[in-house]
Amino acid sequence: MTFDETAKALGERFRTTCPKTWDGRKSIEEMQAGGSSHWKQMEWIGFYFQFICEKKLSGLMSIPGPRYGRTGFDGFSAVPWDFKAHAMNTSSHQIIVNDSEATASAIGQYGAVGLILALGEVVYNDEARSFQRWHEGLKGGKSAYEMERIARGAWSRLRKVSFDLRQISFIWLTNDTLVKCGSFQQDFRNSNGNPRRKKVLIDLEQLDEETVYFVDF
Repeated sequence: MTFDETAKALGERFRTTCPKTWDGRKSIEEMQAGGSSHWKQMEWIGFYFQFICEKKLSGLMSIPGPRYGRTGFDGFSAVPWDFKAHAMNTSSHQIIVNDSEATASAIGQYGAVGLILALGEVVYNDEARSFQRWHEGLKGGKSAYEMERIARGAWSRLRKVSFDLRQISFIWLTNDTLVKCGSFQQDFRNSNGNPRRKKVLIDLEQLDEETVYFVDF
């Protein structure tokens, strides 16, 4: 199938099978019961969407997708695809996609890569952080990352407790798109001093032409 045909087929599958309301507790418990290794992650929405894709897209897409060095894509059908989720009720509409070199290599091989993007409105934790405490209890206590954050006195973000799906968009990324995109981690370094690999950073407000298909919920 072509990219457009693939997007439409995937969109129809989502239209009939994808849940619209994602409750944080139920979604995390579903990932845990379903064998996902990501149920402990703080940013559970993106991992839950990946979990949905892995369950719902069977027969339409190979999951996982191809690898380029240490970087893999989430799926493959006509082109490599990545799965992302993004909150619409936020001030920034920039999204970190994938490794810049891997993305360029995939575009060089297939002419494009695809992004399946779930867009919705989120509700954040209350000031008592009841959802955060529940999640920590399920995990058996605070993670090493959280303990390190507390030790250095860094601010703790409010966790997302639910996601109301409004749209799934299918976005086409080509070399022309990369010209309009920025890089994330370009000047960052790991704790050992080695530079972090650059990642493609897209701005949804600049990609109207690249959104080839979408499904509203």
